[in-house]
Amino acid sequence: MDYHLLGLILSFLFSGTKVLAGYPIWWSLALGQQYSSLGSQPILCGSIPGLVPKQLRFCRNYIEIMPSVAEGVKLGIQECQHQFRGRRWNCTTIDDSLAIFGPVLDKATRESAFVHAIASAGVAFAVTRSCAEGTSTICGCDSHHKGPPGDGWKWGGCSEDADFGVLVSREFADARENRPDARSAMNRHNNEAGRTTILDHMHLKCKCHGLSGSCEVKTCWWAQPDFRAIGDYLKDKYDSASEMVVEKHRESRGWVETLRAKYALFKPPTERDLVYYENSPNFCEPNPETGSFGTRDRTCNVTSHGIDGCDLLCCGRGHNTRTEKRKEKCHCIFHWCCYVSCQECIRVYDVHTCK
Repeated sequence: MDYHLLGLILSFLFSGTKVLAGYPIWWSLALGQQYSSLGSQPILCGSIPGLVPKQLRFCRNYIEIMPSVAEGVKLGIQECQHQFRGRRWNCTTIDDSLAIFGPVLDKATRESAFVHAIASAGVAFAVTRSCAEGTSTICGCDSHHKGPPGDGWKWGGCSEDADFGVLVSREFADARENRPDARSAMNRHNNEAGRTTILDHMHLKCKCHGLSGSCEVKTCWWAQPDFRAIGDYLKDKYDSASEMVVEKHRESRGWVETLRAKYALFKPPTERDLVYYENSPNFCEPNPETGSFGTRDRTCNVTSHGIDGCDLLCCGRGHNTRTEKRKEKCHCIFHWCCYVSCQECIRVYDVHTCK
């Protein structure tokens, strides 16, 4: 066991008061025992941590779509971990903690911007998909965006109602972002950027019908893309995120904070861009204050000159190399008809890890 890492995790867990202050801790619904029991036990809205009154009312009024909300957050977390798998911060989650990302999201950084965007997109995506699959009685297929059919095809199947999924995500995820401060403004913007990505990537999906594989009749419907396409797009937006500055204004309700682009020479961010206003830590060394786990013992790519390469990922500390034997299938032969037989080979690989 890595006792250094264990100590770092414990320090995150026991310094949780500050972390939970403005944290969307309802995301913890997507992890642990509560998530694994969604399919077999009804959701008790009052047991979901961190819900504000508006979210609690939503949960009780639309209880049947809450498993999809949890599934969407889970989907967002998994996509975050895929997109950042080769970076110093790799979207690590902490088990048995309401603040599932630790203190990383305390700061208004690019990482916070991406996580909010991908989680909100995940909720919209999962709810939309669930409605199209008929698992809920309060939603279904989309019949509002069909229009006239095109040449050689007609409408058919079940068009996915992304507008409804986006509405659910907006009503639920944004319910706690109603404070007149800069962080709420940033979270609302990035949440909406994630949801807009879903709408922008809707496309026609078609299926051919006819004898012997012909395409005498083609039916089409509106469909969401694979969620990987959403993750790829938002990762690009993370890389080009716009840095903002906080401005204070006096209004009838008191002081209100808004965001303005820091650099006037650059094109101002659109509703599709991610925004942030605090710099990220370098994530090289463990730090309970920032939520960094460091990169010690992380696997690195010795041939890469990118962020996943041993030079950058290991922050100049160097790397260790060890050999690892792996069993793999090899010399596979196809037999008519119809199966494949393989032998088992042992291959030796070099594994490089950060010092």
